[in-house]
Amino acid sequence: MEREIVAEYEINEIDDTLHGSVGSRLTLFARELKWRSSSWHGSSALKLPTNCYGGSFVIDPNGRWYRMWSNMMFLWSIYSVFYTPFAFCFFRGLPEHLLDLECAQLIFLADVAVHFFLAYRDPHTHRVVYDKQRIALRYIKGSFALDMLGCFPWDAIYKFTGRMEIVRYLVWLRLYRARKIQGFFKKMEKDIRISYLFTRIVKLVTVELYCTHTAACIFYYLATTLPPAHEGGTWIGSLTMGDRSYINFRHVDLLTRYITSLYLAIVTMATVGYGDIHAVNTREMVFIVVYVSFDMLLGAYLIGNMTALIVKGSRTERFRDKMTELTRYMNRNKLGSDIRSQVKAHLVLQYESSYKRDRIVDDNIPVAIRSKHFALHISQTLYMDIVSKVHLFKGCSEDFLNQIVVKLHEEFFLPGEVILEQGTVVDQIYIVAHGCLEEIGIGEGESEMIISELLPYDIVGDVAVICNTPQPYTIRVCELCRLLRIDKQSLTSILQMYFKDSRQIMSNLLKGKRTESKGNQLESNITYLIAKQEADQVIGVNNAAYHGDLFRLKGLIRAGADPSKPDYDGRTALHVAASRGYEDIIRVLIQRGANVNSIDKFGNSPMLTAVKCGHDRIISLLVAHGAALNLEDAGGYLCRVVAEGKIDLLRRLLRFGVDPNCRNYDRRTPLHVAAGDGLPLVASMLVELGADVMARDRWGNTPLDEARRCSSKPLVRTLEQARAAVAADQ
Repeated sequence: MEREIVAEYEINEIDDTLHGSVGSRLTLFARELKWRSSSWHGSSALKLPTNCYGGSFVIDPNGRWYRMWSNMMFLWSIYSVFYTPFAFCFFRGLPEHLLDLECAQLIFLADVAVHFFLAYRDPHTHRVVYDKQRIALRYIKGSFALDMLGCFPWDAIYKFTGRMEIVRYLVWLRLYRARKIQGFFKKMEKDIRISYLFTRIVKLVTVELYCTHTAACIFYYLATTLPPAHEGGTWIGSLTMGDRSYINFRHVDLLTRYITSLYLAIVTMATVGYGDIHAVNTREMVFIVVYVSFDMLLGAYLIGNMTALIVKGSRTERFRDKMTELTRYMNRNKLGSDIRSQVKAHLVLQYESSYKRDRIVDDNIPVAIRSKHFALHISQTLYMDIVSKVHLFKGCSEDFLNQIVVKLHEEFFLPGEVILEQGTVVDQIYIVAHGCLEEIGIGEGESEMIISELLPYDIVGDVAVICNTPQPYTIRVCELCRLLRIDKQSLTSILQMYFKDSRQIMSNLLKGKRTESKGNQLESNITYLIAKQEADQVIGVNNAAYHGDLFRLKGLIRAGADPSKPDYDGRTALHVAASRGYEDIIRVLIQRGANVNSIDKFGNSPMLTAVKCGHDRIISLLVAHGAALNLEDAGGYLCRVVAEGKIDLLRRLLRFGVDPNCRNYDRRTPLHVAAGDGLPLVASMLVELGADVMARDRWGNTPLDEARRCSSKPLVRTLEQARAAVAADQ
């Protein structure tokens, strides 16, 4: 059906010399009134829908026979619109053969009957309605009353009612048929095969001619409604032009009377009269005052339109230029008819629905305002109610939803269009704001099976985008849809900022798809994604702590990141900050509930990390908040520190409570290691801090035995003095 929408725009070639002679324009203009078989879809005016509604038929509005009928009715509407004021005002003195034209109303009566069987396109769903009951009800509620009243033989009714003048005024109802002329010109303005300038000029000339024609008829009517004895006191009864007097103007031939009236209307409109014709009574003066006032507005309208044609830039003209370039491009690249129809249908839809938020905001609001509170307020007003009801975003925070609505863009799709195809890579998510979609599974042999129907507040493309998998089903439009679109990159960046909401979305996605046949695979994908997000979250927090980026760290924690979550090595942000010596980072982490006694895979606590790196202020801060070294093998660790000669680290460890007599797996103390390696300074420090010189390892050796074995006299002397002091105390 999309092809039918834009049939009048589709051509095989664009003639670049279209702006040539007036004759060629008239030829194209006349061609609109003829049968154009290349633009008609189908070969019959009758359309039998698949469900047939009880076997009845309706008329296809795009069938060639109805197009011929509508073109004929356009010509008859021109006749009716121009003849109605003429017949009403020249009724007295109108020849009988012209009165016989009243029988032409039978044609319009037939058109009324045709409209009871004429299918129409629903303006909300864009579906073609073939239900005869709905067609008839729509027409009865619409223009049926005025169309039917216009078909009444009012002249005959006027005579039958005893020539009641008020009855004849009802003949003006026939001017309602001017809508057919207006519709014809609107279609011609959008037809790129016909010069826009030519079409607009013809339209303006038609308006000007009709206004002067109607004014001429009313001028004559004002003269004929006075009693015959007073007709000499009218503009035409008192008129003398050359040797001709119009005192008995009723006996003057009809053409002369009409031309005289038309002359008065034109010179009055242009205000260039010579004074030969003028108002001679009060009501003629009143009408001329009204008429001249109207002419001022009409003149401004005509001048304004002509100026716009010269300057260019009207919305319709921009549409025509875009359609012309698009058609040339598609012809040059020999695109298929289906894609041509869809592209053109979208262009027409954009032209007819230019109230989209994106266009209004982008075209009229400065960037500085648009990028701040204005866009957020507009987005919240338009989309927040819809987004908050989408199952994927249930339970998400308000800040997260605000970020989502700002990134949304409106899209309109026509019935029959495919939004997403099964098995393709998807980079957009669509929320149904209005209309209806359907999920279709494509099986072997291109067989289709409707999976489900998607209504407002449903979402499509979420599984493919979030889980990075091919689109599971084809999504096709059932009726005109307004969709809200957000691209994958924008959604991903928002999810990376809001970790709690990201987890909530994963949970909602899994709940919403549990009934699908591929639920197990989906659950596995979501579990993997959750784990990956958590790992990325920890990396982000640890990275911020490593670089001392306090602002980013606060933002990540505010978005839901857990400051106590360890990475693959078991290191938390507190470990990283302690190693780097960032006091402000550690304070924030502790305030946000970070575990000060967490242990990584290497047995390091944040306290031990700070001790290793020699950050005394960090050590004091951690101790103040209950941190401990938490050494599982304190003896082994101290022995390794002594063996490596890290005296400062050893001193800090002993100062913060590590027992200098703790033992390793061989029951050796740090003093054993210092004595065995010949480290007198380390041994002296250990002795001063309470190391036991009499401690024995599993072989029964004391530190003094180890010192004597390595033949270090200073070391032996130090340990002997220490043993003597111990013996004296005992």
